[in-house]
Amino acid sequence: MKLSLGFSPCPNDTFIFDAMIHGKIDTEGIDFEVVMADVEELNRLAFSGKIDITKLSYHAFAHLIGTYKLLDSGSALGNNCGPLLIAKKQLTPTEINNALIGIPGKMTTANFLLSLAYPSASRKIEMLFSDIEEAVLSEKIDAGLIIHENRFTYQDKGLIKLLDCGEYWESMTKMPIPLGGIVVNSKLGNDIQQKANRVLRRSVEYAFQNPESSKEFVKKHAQEMDETVIQKHIDLYVNHFTLSLGKNGKKAVEILFEEAYRKNIIKTKAENFIIH
Repeated sequence: MKLSLGFSPCPNDTFIFDAMIHGKIDTEGIDFEVVMADVEELNRLAFSGKIDITKLSYHAFAHLIGTYKLLDSGSALGNNCGPLLIAKKQLTPTEINNALIGIPGKMTTANFLLSLAYPSASRKIEMLFSDIEEAVLSEKIDAGLIIHENRFTYQDKGLIKLLDCGEYWESMTKMPIPLGGIVVNSKLGNDIQQKANRVLRRSVEYAFQNPESSKEFVKKHAQEMDETVIQKHIDLYVNHFTLSLGKNGKKAVEILFEEAYRKNIIKTKAENFIIH
C-alpha cells in the first residue's frame, strides 16, 4: 500500500521521518510517497483532503477535525519553543497593532498565538517562513513572526524580539505549546490509522536511538546549514511529546482548541480527534 506523506524540510521533521521513508524500520507494508513542503503549503493540501498523512499546524487542524485524526506520535510541543515576533527596533503595543507584520501563514499556530496576544493586529502579510527575516531587515515589513531555524539566527542579524508567543501562551495556560502534529486522513479507516500510528512511533524511537543515522538527510534539506543550529532546532522541537503526546500533551491540545472555540476562531467544539 502506498500513502502520501507530507512534512516540512525542517530538521525536526526530517529527523523523525527519516527511518520510515528510508526503510530503516518495519513499515508494515506501507510505502510512502513523500510530499516535502513548507508548513502552510501542507496546511493547504490538508484542506483539500488529498493527502493521507501529513504534518499540520494545530491551528489548521482545529478546522479539519473530522477530516483528519491526530496521531499520538510526531507532535511538536514544548516549553520555550514558541514563535517570536521580531523587528529592527522596539515597538509599542499600539505600534504593533498598526504594524505590517509578516506571518508564516494564516493557518499556522504561530499566527493563532500572535492573534491571542495582539487581537487588534490585522495588517498581516503571508510569507514563506524563511523569507521573513530578510523582509524585516529590508523594511518591506515592520515586524515578522519567525519560526524554525530563524529563532537561532535573528539576533546575529541585529534584530530584536518584541514578543515570545510561547512565553505568552505558557503564562496564560501553564501548559506546553502545541505547534504542529501529524494527522491521518479519516477516510483511510481505523486499521490503517492505527498502523500509521505504530509506524510513526517506531520511526521516532529509531531517531532517538540512532541520532547519527538521519544526519545526511537532515542536513540536505535544512535551511540553516550550521550543524550546531540544526541540532539546537532538533533539541527544541523533538522531545518526549514527539514520542507520545501523553496526558499533558493531550491536555495542552485540548486547551488550544477550547481557546479557539471560545474566541470564535472555530465554530464547533473539538472532540474525539486523537487516535487511541
